[in-house]
Amino acid sequence: MRKRGITAIGAACAVVLAVSACGDDGGGGTAAGDTVKLGILTSLSGPNSAAFKGTVSGAEARLAAYEEDGGKCADKKFETVEADDQSNAQGALTASQKLIQQDKVYSILAVSSFFYGATPFLTTVGKGTPIMGGGFDGAKEWQNTKNNLFPAIPVPNYSKTYTTAGEYLKSVGGTKVAGVAYESPSSQQGLEASMRSAEAAGLKRGYVNTTVPFGSTDVGAIVLGIIQSKADVVQFGINPDTSFAIVAGLKQAGYTPKAIISATGYGNDLLESAPAVQAGQGVTFTTGWAPNEVKNEGTERMAKALKDHAGSKSGIPGFSQTMGWMTADMFLHGLEVAGCDAEQAKVISDLRADKTWDADGLYPSPRDFTTIDADEQCQYFLKLKGSAFVPEPNAAPLCGKVVSG
Repeated sequence: MRKRGITAIGAACAVVLAVSACGDDGGGGTAAGDTVKLGILTSLSGPNSAAFKGTVSGAEARLAAYEEDGGKCADKKFETVEADDQSNAQGALTASQKLIQQDKVYSILAVSSFFYGATPFLTTVGKGTPIMGGGFDGAKEWQNTKNNLFPAIPVPNYSKTYTTAGEYLKSVGGTKVAGVAYESPSSQQGLEASMRSAEAAGLKRGYVNTTVPFGSTDVGAIVLGIIQSKADVVQFGINPDTSFAIVAGLKQAGYTPKAIISATGYGNDLLESAPAVQAGQGVTFTTGWAPNEVKNEGTERMAKALKDHAGSKSGIPGFSQTMGWMTADMFLHGLEVAGCDAEQAKVISDLRADKTWDADGLYPSPRDFTTIDADEQCQYFLKLKGSAFVPEPNAAPLCGKVVSG
């Protein structure tokens, strides 16, 4: 089967933080009893909070749908505890310490661009707690397939170059690509991988900026740089609040690239904002899993749950809402595999060996948590036209091969 990519305890405690409870790995707890406590770690304040406001509702919608569907462990009551990373790495560490050492959660659902600040703690002091996370923050611990971290999306291997992004940019007539990323490891490395893909497809590298502060809308210099470089396609590794400001600046200047690609922004959050819909016209958004527009049992279940439990009008999830849904679904799957009353250690070991989780049908094939290698990288491309996301060139994903790395 092809693998698909849709990126000594005492000493360790001293390195992590002096206030950590060394020797207490947060493990040994069981799911026995009526209530299972889950921590949800995400950005609830700070400049990244706007982009991650859907995490909690996505996770809770999945838990509610599971109860309604009468899942194998649906007799449990799943209690959620929210934890704020405050849009920075230190905040992620502090929030993780609280969840394990004070709140005593059974598992953590981590959807955070700053999760890398907590991974040294969570894989040493907190190594007994199952962590279901996004896996997109760039932490090196996601590369280790023998710890307690389970990524909802295939771990980006930024050393590899796939043809996917380049193939799409070439297909729309691109000859020179500009790129913009935040000053974070995941955003910077993700953009660089896309730029290499574009070059492998024959495109030239134009203006590149990888030092944009989170939440920034001071984009005049970026707009000018793109125009002066004569780039005819633009790749964004930033959130819509920043990318749409750049798009507006390009439009004001009368500069129209052949394509503008955004790694984030697809979802209901955008559609519910008239200014965002107007600003995003013609922008192409990407996802690594089946979007709502691809109708299958998994996307339909998710859409219904978001309408019923998250107040979504369209049922189309945003990125953070999808990550909340996926991490919760992975936890539920792991609990079923290990047993509804299982100890945390058994969830970790059994889920690591399991090869049947497909995010409730959102992935075309099940994930293998024993490896980070992937033969191909698959992405869906959807262009915003009017008030709808239209799959391009059709409802199937574009799957690229490895060309280097």
